[in-house]
Amino acid sequence: MELEKMKTNEFFDFVTDIEKDLRYISVIVKQKGREILSNYPITPPQFVALQWLFEDGDMTIGDLSNKMYLACSTTTDLVDRMEKNNLVQRVKDPNDRRVVRIHLLKEGELILEDVLKKRQNYLQEILKDYSDQEIVVLKNCLMKLHQEMREE
Repeated sequence: MELEKMKTNEFFDFVTDIEKDLRYISVIVKQKGREILSNYPITPPQFVALQWLFEDGDMTIGDLSNKMYLACSTTTDLVDRMEKNNLVQRVKDPNDRRVVRIHLLKEGELILEDVLKKRQNYLQEILKDYSDQEIVVLKNCLMKLHQEMREE
């Protein structure tokens, strides 16, 4: 059924179903992620911090706090524990010695890459019975949804 021909109530029902499915998928991905992380010396919040550092590079505690929606004191404790485990390192900004940035170390990057690979393998297993066309459509729809949500 084309959306243009869909009545308002039908469209609302579709949106309701999509939101529900996305919520359930999110919970399953989070549970599977925690399962995978249980084999590593990091917590789920540390994994999120490693992801941000990997994707965006070195950043201050304040920047990382904002990205993770955590208080600076909570992020400081998180970074302290990660630093003790040689996952990250505090480094002074060469342009402003008052500024301290968090730098992702090789050990943190290796753990992150390994965990992401296992998560991708899990998703690959789930998608094995999908046709190539279904996978392309799913990827394109998710990418479009993500892009529009980021722009808002």
